[in-house]
Order: sequence, then C-alpha cells, then structure tokens
Amino acid sequence: MFGNKEVKEKPKAWSKEWFKDEALSWIYIILIVFGFRSTFIDHYHIPSGSLLPTNAIGDSIVVNKMSYGFKLPFTEYFNPIYLGEQSLPKRGDIVVFEYPQDPSILFVKRTIALPGDTVEVYDNELFLNGQKVEKTLIEKDEEYRELYDKKPGQNPADLKFYSQKIGEKEFVTGENSSFFRHLNQEKITVPEGHIFVMGDNRDYSSDSRVWGFVPIKNIRGKAFMVWMSIVYPWSKEPFHFRPSRIGTML
Repeated sequence: MFGNKEVKEKPKAWSKEWFKDEALSWIYIILIVFGFRSTFIDHYHIPSGSLLPTNAIGDSIVVNKMSYGFKLPFTEYFNPIYLGEQSLPKRGDIVVFEYPQDPSILFVKRTIALPGDTVEVYDNELFLNGQKVEKTLIEKDEEYRELYDKKPGQNPADLKFYSQKIGEKEFVTGENSSFFRHLNQEKITVPEGHIFVMGDNRDYSSDSRVWGFVPIKNIRGKAFMVWMSIVYPWSKEPFHFRPSRIGTML
C-alpha cells in the first residue's frame, strides 16, 4: 500500500543525534525570540520612580521597536541598521534608550524637545521654543498619590500633581512643593541627531537636565502599554502587586 517508502525513525533519547536535534531546536527558538524582540516588540521593567505617576515602580512596559523605523534583527545589540532612515520620536513620547554615559544601561523617559527646539526649565516651569508649557493643578489626585511610597522625611501633602500637554500627548507630572530649589535647565538648543528628555516625577528624575541630550541612535523604541505591575518581595522597594495597572496605555 505504501510501496517501498522509508520511514525515518526518531533518534533515540540521549543519543548523539537526539542531542543534536534538541540543540538545533533550541537554537532556532532562541534566534526567533531574540530576533523578534530586537526588531518588533519587547518589554522592560521600571525599577525607579522617575516617571511617576505615569509609570509606577514595578511596572513592566511593552515597547514598540518599529515606532521609529525597521531595524535588521540583532543589529540593535551592536550598531542598529535601519532599512531607510530612523525617524524622530514625537514630543511627549515615552522612549526606551541606552543611557548616553553607559550604553549598557537602559533608561525610560519622556521626549520633551526635538532637534532645533529651545528648552528651558525654571522652578518646575517648562518653556519650549520660547513658549511656556501650561499645566493645570489636579485637585482629586488620590489615584496618583497612592502610587508613591513614602520616603523618609517626605510629607505626602507636599506632592502636587499637574496635567500637562506637549505636542499631542497629555499626561500627569508630579512635583514636590517643599523643595527649596528645583532642578533647572538654562535655555539651550537641542542639537541635530539628539533629543531632550525628562521624567514626569520632576523633582526625582535624573534626566537631560543632569546628563545632557540623548542621541537618536540610542533609542530602542516607544513604550505604549503596561502589561504587568509587580515589585518583587526581594526588591529593595516595598512589595506591590497592582493588577489594576495591567493594560494601562501610556
């Protein structure tokens, strides 16, 4: 019925051929997973509070690697190669990027200014291209306040929350009204090939006001959603599991 067709037998478990087949299978899986992560979608864990109240400590965010261009798989880990030019993020985008002073570390901040823009920050007032970026005090702020863990010497009543809009993006920033001196930035112009970034937690963020501009080539992608929010028991931060944050759009 089947003629003389030979049926290839599976290699016996623990045989040399079995090991070879298993190794090849795992290599293919690893290549596919890392190739997908380096080109299309990836996730990152938020370890600090620099983006509070937008991102809570412990949030795991989903990042679109194709937001600013299509990278060849795996080139991201060395020197990204784009098919076509790498596009700029929009003002207000939350971006994941390699820290300019140590590319082995990934940072997450909000894009404030693009090449050619002038930016100035004084006493937590932001000026973009000579225009003040208006902000509105949020009176009912319980949902934002509960994301903060009380720090030694910190009075929760000193936290103020504001609604602010940059470009097409509207978001909430946090400020500590008791600070004697806020982190300022003299008026500067963003050079070509760079962006200026800040954290939404304005008084607790190390950003472009401290260490300068972010090269465009350092950008890994755009964050757009929270898929999990948990601070592990062995972390230095208090344990939290916030299922209500799952699916939060950024």
